[in-house]
Amino acid sequence: MAEQLKSTEPSTSNTSLLKRFGPLIVLAIVIAAIYFSGGLDYLTIENLAANRDKLKAYIDDNLLLSLAIYTGIYLVAVAASIPGGIFLTLTGGFLFGWLFGGLATVVGATLGATIIFLIAKTALGEPLAAKAGPKLNALREGFQEDALSYLFFLRLVPLFPFWLVNIAPGLLGVKLSTFMFATFFGIIPGTFAFSFAGVGLDSVLDAQQQAFNDCKANLAPGATDTCTFSLDPNSLVTKEIVFAIAALGIVALIPVVLKRFKKSASPV
Repeated sequence: MAEQLKSTEPSTSNTSLLKRFGPLIVLAIVIAAIYFSGGLDYLTIENLAANRDKLKAYIDDNLLLSLAIYTGIYLVAVAASIPGGIFLTLTGGFLFGWLFGGLATVVGATLGATIIFLIAKTALGEPLAAKAGPKLNALREGFQEDALSYLFFLRLVPLFPFWLVNIAPGLLGVKLSTFMFATFFGIIPGTFAFSFAGVGLDSVLDAQQQAFNDCKANLAPGATDTCTFSLDPNSLVTKEIVFAIAALGIVALIPVVLKRFKKSASPV
C-alpha cells in the first residue's frame, strides 16, 4: 500500500504543476507567436487607412461575425498584453460606431483582462499567499477590504499600465467577481470616449492621406523620402474628457476616504 501511495505522488505533483503553470505557458507561446509572426505590423493607422473601404464593405455584409472577430482580437491583445489598445479602441468606433464598437471593446477587454487575472492568481497569487509574511498579508487584506473602490479608481484613472492592473489584483487575492465587475464598468467611460473619437476618424484619415500624398508629390528627384503617415491616437481625446474621467476616478475613492476618516475619528 505504501509503495502504491509513493508511486502516485509524482503523478499528482506533475498534475498540480501543469494546472498551475499550464495556462501561463500557453499564454507565453501565444505572445511569442504574435510577435515573431509579425502580426503587430498590421496594427497601424496606415494599414487602417489603406483597407478601410474593404473592411467597411465586409462589415456591412457580416456585421455579427465582424463584431465577434473584433472582440476576439481585442481579447487576445489584452490577454497577451500587446501595446496598441487605444488604436484598437479607436478602430472599433471607426468601423462599428461608438455604441457597438464601445460595447465590443468593453467585452473583449474584460474577458482578456480576466484571463490574465486568473493566470496570475493561479500561477503566482495563491503560492504567494501561502508564503506571504505579515507585511504582505496586511497589504493584501487592506486591498481586499476596499478592492472594488481601488479597482474602479485604477480602471478610471490610467496611472498604471492596463496589464499591471490585470496582474496585481490576482497577486493580492481579489475575488474574480469583484475584478470582473470593476473592470467591465470601470473601463466604460474611457472606452466610449475613444470609441466616440474613432467615429470621426474618417475625416482625420482623409486629411492625413492628403498630406502624405502631397509630401510624396513634392519630393525632389533623388531627395530622401521623409514623408510619413502617422497619427497620435491620444491627440483625438480632449483634455476635457481626460479631466472628466479623472474626476470619476476620484469619486470612486470617496468611500475609502470616508471609511478611513470614520476609523480615525472613532474613540479607541
